[in-house]
Amino acid sequence: MTLRLGDTAPDFEQDSSIGSIRFHEWAGDAWVVLFSHPADFTPVCTTELGLTAKLKPEFDKRNVKAIALSVDPADAHKTWIKDIEETQKTVVGFPIVADSDRKVSTLYDMIHPEVSATATVRSLFVIDPNKKIRLTITYPMSTGRNFDEVLRVIDALQLTDGYTVATPGNWKDGDDVIIPLTVQDPDVIKQKYPKGFRAEKPYLRLTPQPNK
Repeated sequence: MTLRLGDTAPDFEQDSSIGSIRFHEWAGDAWVVLFSHPADFTPVCTTELGLTAKLKPEFDKRNVKAIALSVDPADAHKTWIKDIEETQKTVVGFPIVADSDRKVSTLYDMIHPEVSATATVRSLFVIDPNKKIRLTITYPMSTGRNFDEVLRVIDALQLTDGYTVATPGNWKDGDDVIIPLTVQDPDVIKQKYPKGFRAEKPYLRLTPQPNK
């Protein structure tokens, strides 16, 4: 199954490190970062889950829940979590889905046969409170993810959901934003962008971030 931006994230019920989870029910009205791992007790994954645990305050500020997944069973997850907490000096406060039957991996197209016929690649999905997929990133097994980028994109998504703006390349929270080309009426521009704007080109108009 190929999932595209704007699709509804498939619901599922599956065992996890905290017991059985019904995904949509568990997500509630939060944003979700769902990310897969090739296997438990592997070095890159251990650092990624430790980093995610340490980012909990940042996720909480953005109303984001994290949930990981690998194809190992829940008992293995629980043992692995002890290793993560010991080596990464943190507390893993989010569930790890035990996808031993590959049900969720298949729903989310996380197994790429040319890489591995059984293990999930490093797929990551950002899902909004309406259960719509807003971002997909897939990394190779050997490359750890950049979670600063995940936070940056969530900031951009939440900003552009609330205001008629777009974000430029390398944008970070607090930087100027772009007035979309769909907004041309001068009166509408004055109303929507009271801080004013500068036009570097007729099609490139920058305005201060509206919620700052």
